[in-house]
Amino acid sequence: MLVIVAPGQGAQSPGMLNPWLELDGVADRLRGWQDAAGIDLVHYGTEASAEEIKDTAVAQPLLVATGLMTARELFPDEAAARRTVGAVAGHSVGEITAAAGAGVLDAADALTFVRERGRAMAAAAAVTETGMVAVLGGDPEEVAAKLAEHGLVAANNNGGGQLVAAGRLDALEALKADPPAKAKLVALKVAGAFHTEFMAPGVERLAELAPSLKVADPQVRYLSNKDGALVSTGAEVISRLVAQVANPVRWDLCMETIAGLGATCVIELAPAGTLTALVKRNIKGVVTLAVKTPADLDKARELIAEHGTEEATA
Repeated sequence: MLVIVAPGQGAQSPGMLNPWLELDGVADRLRGWQDAAGIDLVHYGTEASAEEIKDTAVAQPLLVATGLMTARELFPDEAAARRTVGAVAGHSVGEITAAAGAGVLDAADALTFVRERGRAMAAAAAVTETGMVAVLGGDPEEVAAKLAEHGLVAANNNGGGQLVAAGRLDALEALKADPPAKAKLVALKVAGAFHTEFMAPGVERLAELAPSLKVADPQVRYLSNKDGALVSTGAEVISRLVAQVANPVRWDLCMETIAGLGATCVIELAPAGTLTALVKRNIKGVVTLAVKTPADLDKARELIAEHGTEEATA
């Protein structure tokens, strides 16, 4: 069974769209989406600096647009794609890419949603200096105790002993000075404590926006970051997307579900690499491919032909 996944914030890199613009129609498609996205996608994907695309209001629509663009290159026939793909999932903002892939939102509404999500989260992050740090390894109980000691929360559980601590910058600095035993700390390229109570204003803004979206039920199995569960109605997908802004990401549980469904192949949409690395470490025997550039498309198509199914999966 084939699973398509979409990465979250921090996966972006300067110039990541340059090789994709060599494909016919990609530049026009991105320009056609830029009003909904609220940013010049071509500029930010080719010319902007690392600091510019770290901005939450830029990074989030850029990531979703890149994922949607990659999906269009892999699956030009959406109806056929939804008979081929067994399930979709995304990490954090990648959930919006996955929702569009499942047919819950069209591209324009997905980009409108992520535009407002990015702006609201950027505004919330500007109120208090906050951030996120990956905590790799260490005893789980000791890690949890150390986070609590410093007033931090586990905003992401990515499986395999990888947590992401989030909170005030001064608390994160204190954690760096006093880390859990045998744990490695890595600062993330994000501008706030996402998926925590600091993002509550973002939830309010998206709740206001949600009724204006045209929503359909998923046409492909859709996995939720909240608990790794399969969500069968469009209304529930949107409700979870709204709330997830201030709730922890349980990618560990998403991977448990992917394994339980009997996945044989996981393909990650551009800008890829983060999620396939996690899948490799946590789900044994699954073929993975990170679609980073157009050079990866032929291999991806081979895997789709090998592992996809023509049976309806929703």
